Amino acid sequence: MVITVPATSANLGPGFDTLGLALNLRNEIEIKPAAFTSIEIYGENAAYLKTLKRNYFVEIFSEIYKYLTDKEPKFSFKFNNKIPLSRGLGSSSAVIVAAITAAYEAAQVPYKKDKIINTALNYEHHPDNITPATLGGFCVAKIRKNKVYFLKKFIPTSLRAVIVIPNKTVSTAKSRNSLKTHYPIKDVVTNISSTAMITAAFFSEKFDILRYVVEDKIHQEGRMKNVPELFRIREIALREGALMSTLSGSGSTFFNLAYKDDAYNIYNSLKDNFKEFDVKILYFDNVGVKVYN
Repeated sequence: MVITVPATSANLGPGFDTLGLALNLRNEIEIKPAAFTSIEIYGENAAYLKTLKRNYFVEIFSEIYKYLTDKEPKFSFKFNNKIPLSRGLGSSSAVIVAAITAAYEAAQVPYKKDKIINTALNYEHHPDNITPATLGGFCVAKIRKNKVYFLKKFIPTSLRAVIVIPNKTVSTAKSRNSLKTHYPIKDVVTNISSTAMITAAFFSEKFDILRYVVEDKIHQEGRMKNVPELFRIREIALREGALMSTLSGSGSTFFNLAYKDDAYNIYNSLKDNFKEFDVKILYFDNVGVKVYN
């Protein structure tokens, strides 16, 4: 069995803990029955992950598998990681969603994707990454009474993501601790209206309006100060034709949405100006977590 799961970009500026979309940058995990548990790790951050005493994927997989079957799991795991850690691309949510899906598959228990999302909520308390990781596409999600309500929109092939991954990590937990506890009403209204407009733009596929309505007053500017180069990245991307340019999750990655015909201009300009950073053009993923048996 092989599980693949996409990277995600959450918040999209003002849609704090609510908006997210999936990127075609995938982790892949191969799982086989075995006499004893074994783990192989390749790809992004492999050297660091091999030093850890705990493997988060295996822990979640084992917990869910034992719950579903009342049996001790005996499997080998081979990880091929492409999603970098602590860069705002949903690496933790990818692990959680893939592990839960894999456990249901290994236990041969039928499931629907909304079950995966709501089980994932036990491990990740914000739905903006786990929802697109599970479903793909552009997702709007809300929690009420410990249940995730969500809507998904297919992202058209006319769009591309241009992402800039700095060589600096940002801790989501530390980043959240830096947020204010109170905000002026006018700032809250700005975020509500911006989030509503982004959602409407994606669902109506009227993307040009994004150039004028993406504004955040809650978290983005403060978080960007952790990596000051991000302000220049945003300036260049918007100048070169990006439809929107926002911090990806809590950072440090910066996400730029563009029409495919503009993507290479944005890519080349960012690559020329930030040679030490990793710049990628990515397709969007509209499928979410996938299983191959």
